[in-house]
Amino acid sequence: MIRQPSRHCTVELQALPARIGQVRRIISAQLRYWRLDPLVDTATLGLTELLANVHRHARPSKRCTVQLCVLIDQLTVSVHDHDPRLPQLRAAGTWETCGRGLALIAALSESWGVRPDGAGKVVWFTLPALTLAPQERVPAPPPWTGAPLEHTWTAADPHARIRGAGVG
Repeated sequence: MIRQPSRHCTVELQALPARIGQVRRIISAQLRYWRLDPLVDTATLGLTELLANVHRHARPSKRCTVQLCVLIDQLTVSVHDHDPRLPQLRAAGTWETCGRGLALIAALSESWGVRPDGAGKVVWFTLPALTLAPQERVPAPPPWTGAPLEHTWTAADPHARIRGAGVG
């Protein structure tokens, strides 16, 4: 049974350091819009690693596409680039300053993988799309009757919303 419809977001970019920061902000905003706030830090960390790999390794260009897809209770973050060489998970030496990216992806994700795609490849990872527990959900407001708003919220209640006619 599908509890929620699928949701997609696609961003095309050239994987340059300034662009990577912009895409992190876009993806963070999209996850917050989908109310997946608990996934923002993990998803953007993994995404940053994948985009850094495109910046460092992809040939002939740094052009790539980032895609977010939420289906049922799983977020998939994928990066497609135009370099057909598939990355390999490896053990980095103690003093090496790089080579831990895919190990990081493996550690933070529920699953991950690499697949050829046309003239390039897709590297992806999944995270459980956490949903709010029933006791944390904000109940739907009753139909507005024209009475004054009577909802008090505090910073400790991150899910509180102002309710009223056309608001909420």
